[in-house]
Amino acid sequence: MTPSAAWIITGPTAGIGRRTALELATHGTVVLAGRNRAKLDDVAQEIRARGGHAVPVVADLSDVTSARRAAGEIAALGLPLAGLVNNAGIMAMRPFTSAQGWDGVFATDHLGPFALTESLIPHLPDGANVVFVVSAVEDPERKPAVTAGFRGSRYISAEASARGEWLPGGSKLPGGDAYATSKQGNLATVLAFARETPRLRFNAVEPGFSPGSDLGRDANIALRVLSKYVLSPIAPMIKYWSNPKTAGRVITTVLTDPATGTGGYYDENGRTMRGSTQVSDPAFQDRYVAETRVLLNGVG
Repeated sequence: MTPSAAWIITGPTAGIGRRTALELATHGTVVLAGRNRAKLDDVAQEIRARGGHAVPVVADLSDVTSARRAAGEIAALGLPLAGLVNNAGIMAMRPFTSAQGWDGVFATDHLGPFALTESLIPHLPDGANVVFVVSAVEDPERKPAVTAGFRGSRYISAEASARGEWLPGGSKLPGGDAYATSKQGNLATVLAFARETPRLRFNAVEPGFSPGSDLGRDANIALRVLSKYVLSPIAPMIKYWSNPKTAGRVITTVLTDPATGTGGYYDENGRTMRGSTQVSDPAFQDRYVAETRVLLNGVG
């Protein structure tokens, strides 16, 4: 892409999102979409101090109405959009509800990014790349995820997920089933959209276990300090682990490389990988997307 290209990223104020935003700034203008204007301005200021260009847009991805409104604001900027990174996400230790009264994790991690993406698709030029930051914990057979306490996606339906209901026999981790199920939705969306809209590219990146990310911001302060300052620097030397800086580079490469195809799923090193048996089934992908659309069609 040309240096004048514009790249959208959600959740750019901390962790992997912030590092990815800084990397993207070397490839063109960065549209920073997040819920906290002061934090967005801080990232934009850092990008400008490095000689780059950034435009903040307030968007709360847990609120479908806010996500759609942000898409309209981004389109109205008139920038030469080249790609989108759906990075915003949370694994909440305690349940919460969205503005629509839905499970907060499912809304933030799946429904909001889905609504934002669908609203932006008509404004993206042919060849633009949409990358979702996903998680392999959706796979019940992935050994590192099982060891960590996950039991894969527990998807029943989009409507059940919105109510915070999951298949029984799931994870004992607080918020584990909501997170794994939502992240499966991201991957299903990528694979279904890649088939539905061949003029664009849709890809997924599993950034690896990143102790320096802001995903576990609900954890106690001692664990957050340990993760950020002790574990994060050595993470890239451990299999399946990474850190925000390394993840930011991988995500940026997948997004900006014109040789990147569509329907790809990449690991923390940028190598191709496969999702769970369930999410690899096109019929399941289509079902997840269709049920999501039915749910979102009820929101004005």
